[in-house]
Amino acid sequence: MTAQLLTAIAVLALPCAAPAEPLRLFTEHTPPDIMRDGERVFGISPDKIKEIMSRAGISYTVEVMAWRRAYELSLRTPYSCVFSTSRTPERETLFKWIGPLREVDWTFYGLADAPFRLARLEDAKGLRIGGYAGDVRAQYLQARGFTVDTAGDNFSNPRKLVGKRIDLWVASIPLANGVLQTEGLSDKVVPMLTFHLSRAYLACNKAVPDAQVSALSSAMAEIVKDGTSAAIDRKYANWRPTRQAPRN
Repeated sequence: MTAQLLTAIAVLALPCAAPAEPLRLFTEHTPPDIMRDGERVFGISPDKIKEIMSRAGISYTVEVMAWRRAYELSLRTPYSCVFSTSRTPERETLFKWIGPLREVDWTFYGLADAPFRLARLEDAKGLRIGGYAGDVRAQYLQARGFTVDTAGDNFSNPRKLVGKRIDLWVASIPLANGVLQTEGLSDKVVPMLTFHLSRAYLACNKAVPDAQVSALSSAMAEIVKDGTSAAIDRKYANWRPTRQAPRN
């Protein structure tokens, strides 16, 4: 056997090296889960991701943009992930999943003086529901025959509600509370029905190496076990907006 052939066999036997470039993470601005102050990205999910990346020894970058673009980029960018992503049967085979990072409610908001009440999801049939383009809640409702008017961001929906261009707004309680306080609409727009709870994950492109996904999953399990994850949740439990939220 020649020296060249031995060298080739030895190289093939080496474990695959991790990509040299940082892992690209795509996300959106959804306080208090994900917030941005200049170059700093922070909040419930970013803080947990920072911890698990550090423990796994993986370098990364974070890019904040509109959710639909973040989601679509993650599907076609090989060394990337998107967060925080609801794990649904339709999405299951599209990504490699790390988490859950947090639990997410799906809640209808309406005008405080609305002439209707909601006792169950079906009561919203026939009403105009404001949603966020690309958001899993809007997709879920559209797939079930609800009338959904999607906007490019989540921050215009309460104003559309007050202007009676929609009858309901579907969002999460932490996000909605922050937006309503920022807009000064907390007395006019109120929660009417929480109809579902889901879990949100770091969803990675299927080209991300299994070894890295395993390392991140192990780090996620560690921060849950040692209380770091719960401490981050408590840190933002009483979050209140301090200035106008940026609009993507």
